[in-house]
Amino acid sequence: MGVRQYRTVYACQATRYNDRLTVLDLIQPAVRDRADELSREFQSAQPFRHVVMDDFLAPEFCRELLAEFPAFGCGQSRNEIGEPGRKAVNSDLPHLGPSYARLDAMLRNREFLEFMGRITSIPHLLYDRKYVGGGTHENLDGQDLDAHVDFNYHPVTRLHRRLNLIIFLNPEWREEWGGALELHVNPWLAEQEDRVKGIVPVVNRAVVFETSEVSWHGFKRIQLPADKKHLSRRSIAVYYYTRRRPAEETAPEHSTVYVPRPLPDRLHAGYTLRQEDVDELRSLVARRDMQIRFLYEREKEFSPAVRVMLGSKSFKLYMMLIQPVQKPWSWFKTRHLR
Repeated sequence: MGVRQYRTVYACQATRYNDRLTVLDLIQPAVRDRADELSREFQSAQPFRHVVMDDFLAPEFCRELLAEFPAFGCGQSRNEIGEPGRKAVNSDLPHLGPSYARLDAMLRNREFLEFMGRITSIPHLLYDRKYVGGGTHENLDGQDLDAHVDFNYHPVTRLHRRLNLIIFLNPEWREEWGGALELHVNPWLAEQEDRVKGIVPVVNRAVVFETSEVSWHGFKRIQLPADKKHLSRRSIAVYYYTRRRPAEETAPEHSTVYVPRPLPDRLHAGYTLRQEDVDELRSLVARRDMQIRFLYEREKEFSPAVRVMLGSKSFKLYMMLIQPVQKPWSWFKTRHLR
């Protein structure tokens, strides 16, 4: 069977499945029936608007998603600058198997979008069929994710990014293993001031949070015990958009912004470094170096466009038009606005 036929079969299976059931039958009744309560929780949540929903999907459907979760390496196991890493992402969600085709059909269905809108009070939500940045996510032992705010516009459609939906698929997970989703007040603050809410990534737990300029989130390093090294942190990430956004919430376009983790509190004058301390320091320095390199590569990418703009006739005309105003304005500022 060719790839195109193979994908068509999955699409047809998803369509037939939703002919027999309403799309919200894939969600647990206890979740569907609590929409108004979930909305109140979302609106009042701290440090920013979010809601946690346990037992989100129908149990059998969740088991099917677990069984068809792609093997590590089938996705894109590379970091932000293209180097091999310990996180794999597969954005081809509808074609991972029959259960993922059904999930995709649910995620883009108008009934589900309206359900999400009812919980979050964000109407007219739009689904991203390309799953840019989303899809299945798998993180191995030793992986972590620095606190960050996400890119705020879709890189192709230019739509406003509004919601993150994360569904965890980890039947066995303990809080002390790390990997809990952390929601921050502001990671730029001192650690004692940055109040953090942790959400353990247990199976069939869904988290919905508003994507904004203050929705800082990440997770601490996964540290599995010796007899659990075969496990990994698995999840499905889906992002929703709108054509418009309230003016007071709109910011200039930016990519994902990371804040490197600070040095551990245990490091102080007189402290004797252990091997694990040295390893952690090396990791922190390497990550900072990687982010500097990422910014450097991005500047190289943008520089040609800036040069073209500065050399354009329209920009030169603009400079000619404002030049007569600049000198009087500078004179006025030096004498009256000190």
